[in-house]
Amino acid sequence: NTILVTNISESGTLTASTTVPATKQTQYTLTMSGGTGSIDLTALPGLNVNETIDGTGLKVQLLKFKVPTSNANKVTVAKGGSNGYGLASDGTTWTWTGSPGQSQMFYLADLSPDVASGARIIDVTGTGTQTLEVAIVLG
Repeated sequence: NTILVTNISESGTLTASTTVPATKQTQYTLTMSGGTGSIDLTALPGLNVNETIDGTGLKVQLLKFKVPTSNANKVTVAKGGSNGYGLASDGTTWTWTGSPGQSQMFYLADLSPDVASGARIIDVTGTGTQTLEVAIVLG
């Protein structure tokens, strides 16, 4: 059997001048400690070793998580319990849990809240020192 999905295909290019702007990005591997970690949108590792990205005043436009196949267990990402970052414009609570090998991408279309001191943390939970691959585009 073949299943063909054609009506939900998306593609595009984001730049600083597109309607959904993209001015900063990062891709990195987060390593948990004691089964927990956090993504602070005001202090992200940059693409270069000495770079730190501060997303304050920007919106998350694209967010991707991938649970490496080398992990033994699932990983959960969610709006932080303190200073949490919601993905919808009203900052609604959200959660995604992925098994090893699974990934999830969120295209937020310029509708997410601005990163600020009270809206900046994404919580990550798993087991031990598991890892999570993270990609974030801000603008």
